[in-house]
Amino acid sequence: MQQIDDAKARRNVAVLVGAQALLGAQMPMIFTIGGLAGQSLASNACFATLPISLIVLGSMLAATPVSAIMQKYGRRAGFLLGAFAGALGGAVGAYGLYLSSFPIFLLGSLITGVYMSAHGFYRFAAADTASDAYRPKAISYVMAGGLAAAIIGPQLVKVTAQAMVIPFFGTYLAVIALNIVGSLLFFLLDIPKPKPPTADQPRGRSRWELITTPRIAVAVICAMVSYALMNLVMTSTPLAVVGCGYTAGDAADVVTSHVLAMYVPSFFTGHLIARFGVERIMAIGLAILAAAGAVALSGVELEHFFIALILLGVGWNFGFIGATTMLAGAHETYERGRMQGLNDLLVFGGVTMASLASGGLMNCSGGTAQEGWTAVNMAMAPFLMLAGGALIWLVLRPRQNTA
Repeated sequence: MQQIDDAKARRNVAVLVGAQALLGAQMPMIFTIGGLAGQSLASNACFATLPISLIVLGSMLAATPVSAIMQKYGRRAGFLLGAFAGALGGAVGAYGLYLSSFPIFLLGSLITGVYMSAHGFYRFAAADTASDAYRPKAISYVMAGGLAAAIIGPQLVKVTAQAMVIPFFGTYLAVIALNIVGSLLFFLLDIPKPKPPTADQPRGRSRWELITTPRIAVAVICAMVSYALMNLVMTSTPLAVVGCGYTAGDAADVVTSHVLAMYVPSFFTGHLIARFGVERIMAIGLAILAAAGAVALSGVELEHFFIALILLGVGWNFGFIGATTMLAGAHETYERGRMQGLNDLLVFGGVTMASLASGGLMNCSGGTAQEGWTAVNMAMAPFLMLAGGALIWLVLRPRQNTA
């Protein structure tokens, strides 16, 4: 039975890797140009990153209903809904660019957030049919599909950003095409719909009981911090690179290196977790995020941007995949819709705050791009201390109980 289960899991992982590669390409595309497009449309430079913030806000608001849809109708229904929202968000965003309307462009970003929410559940879907032994590898492999997205997305930006009279209009048309084509992959997905609970089945813990479970609480905190800090810095990066005298092409290359660093380690992150334990890998991830901030604060030469963003990507990979693995093993199947929706609500709530803060820190906390970039990276420190403290508490907790 174990072999049959993992055979199905491997097939589903292959489908999800393809979806991560194709549909996932729109995320580095939008994150590369969102701030630049916002800067061209907004009347106040402080609102330049608001389009990206609204994508993340939309993802936060959609997390619970999308998770509920998947719990009731299955993963395929939720993922198709996400692809539809991605195409619709791209269309509305393109229309906003056509009219030079910042509010319409923001509406498109908000709708795109529904796709981002559904995209976040790829990693959980990878674990649905996997054995305990294969689960961290399944999650890691699906995240590794982002490696192709890291190549496809920024290269499409280079080809499409100035391909039409209206800057970035072609990029949003490409986003529509990616969602339409990529949605076909989900018809190959073979994940059974969760069975409705009967009267004699356990209902599971409430949301409060789940989130106050120590292992779940620490997993959520580390996921929030890893993702929020990655978003905080990445959102400001194109603005910082261009503001420090480099080109939009240089910014795209820096983002490419960052997204590659986010996903290349996924080929072995699952193996590292299986060998050394999830807590150690999460701790290493937080330490690498701190190193990214230190490099960014040390200078604004192009190599500083490259090194800092590469470290940022690797740190996010270890921290976020580790947190996802810890969470996936800390709740029951019948608690899946409740817990995963709550997790992504909290994670993307933190990411929303980070992306909102990013534009203000970058454009409104100093007179120069370098001062803004310094403020962005200094803001990482207290949150890294929070996540690190929570992880240390979890590791020491059994020893304290034993004593």
